[in-house]
Amino acid sequence: MTEWTRGDPAKAPARSPLATGGTLDLPTLLAAYRAGIFPWYNEDEPIQWWCPDPRFVLIPSELRVTASLRKTLRHPGWRVTFDQDFEGVMRACAEAPRPGHDGTWITEEMVAAYVALHRAGYAHSVEVHWGDERVGGLYGVAIGRIFHGESMFHRRSDASKVGFVRLVERLVATGFVLIDCQVPTEHLGSLGAGAVRRKDFLDCLRAQRDLPPTGDPWFNDAAASGV
Repeated sequence: MTEWTRGDPAKAPARSPLATGGTLDLPTLLAAYRAGIFPWYNEDEPIQWWCPDPRFVLIPSELRVTASLRKTLRHPGWRVTFDQDFEGVMRACAEAPRPGHDGTWITEEMVAAYVALHRAGYAHSVEVHWGDERVGGLYGVAIGRIFHGESMFHRRSDASKVGFVRLVERLVATGFVLIDCQVPTEHLGSLGAGAVRRKDFLDCLRAQRDLPPTGDPWFNDAAASGV
């Protein structure tokens, strides 16, 4: 049994793991996300489980889209799809360069675990194309009406932002109330994400984790590529 399953995530350390070890099997991962906990560790480390305070989040209806990004979104070259290649997106995120970091935290063990989450209907991907080339994407885990973002990548300027904006539009339309960005990044901060108290995040999670979305955010049609 992983140590955190016996404790209260609200009392976890603010800036260090609340537990180490365990496995990434499907029941453990689902229980973790439902408790507000996520795995985050490097290739050469044991599994580490986190519930930081504060928590970085985005309220979907408060997405910040600049005039410049809006102009980028209108370009007809973009095409955005959902759940078309989950594993491919994960592997692209793993291969993306991280300034100041060697290696990746998206290990083979993690890829296998999240592919299982995807097949079970909880983990989802967004693919961003420019013409016939995949140039960006992101993936995360949907629990109730909260989407837990995990990682994103881009091979063309603004590609990950295009995918994120299209995802947020879908989440707003289907009743999602929060995007869990987990830890602060300048990239997501520029789109409107900010820090909240862990207690407030956990209260929201408990209120929303058993409520189904009001629609299906993951369908694909021609509208996914346009503005």
